[in-house]
Amino acid sequence: SLFAIIVLGESVVGTAASSGDLLGGADGTRWTGDALAVVVAGVGLTFGMWWVYFATPFGDVLVHRRRRGYLFGYGHIPVFIGIAGVGAGLHVAGLYMEHHARIGGTAVVLSLALPAGLYLLMVYVLHTLLLSATDRFHLLLIVLTLVVLTAAVLLSVAGGSVAVCLLVVMLAPFVTVTGYETIGYGHQQQMLKELRSRPQ
Repeated sequence: SLFAIIVLGESVVGTAASSGDLLGGADGTRWTGDALAVVVAGVGLTFGMWWVYFATPFGDVLVHRRRRGYLFGYGHIPVFIGIAGVGAGLHVAGLYMEHHARIGGTAVVLSLALPAGLYLLMVYVLHTLLLSATDRFHLLLIVLTLVVLTAAVLLSVAGGSVAVCLLVVMLAPFVTVTGYETIGYGHQQQMLKELRSRPQ
């Protein structure tokens, strides 16, 4: 968990690096819509990813599933790759908006949407593997998350502004956050209760 927080800092660094010149460089006086979009998307996405990660009480699960510690540990490798990839994607977005990148807008959106999708998917995969239980509600949230990420990419393909597409990508983790805060928490507690009642 501590290492996840450290790697999440990479997204903050990516946001700062990508927005530095957009905000006017040294004097910091040029606040544009693109700059605001990168900052809001970066901070919002990082916060949403943090919330998603800590919505699952991995410690409580591992108390009852100690033999799955290696699975939990090595399963974090793609989680960390996804988090670091988001920071890199934000930096790519900043370079694109500063006209320093030679790739298209769709590639920029994909550079952020793909690692964000990998991260969110792996959090769900770890949850499922540790509890040894599939959850239809989780499947619904995963599908809705993919819909949001796909919508951002399709919007870019259709010629939409990269800034707007970044803001759409930012909404992806909040599908899980909203689901958890409305229904998911009670559902998760029930799953944990069933886990505690099983023989270890």
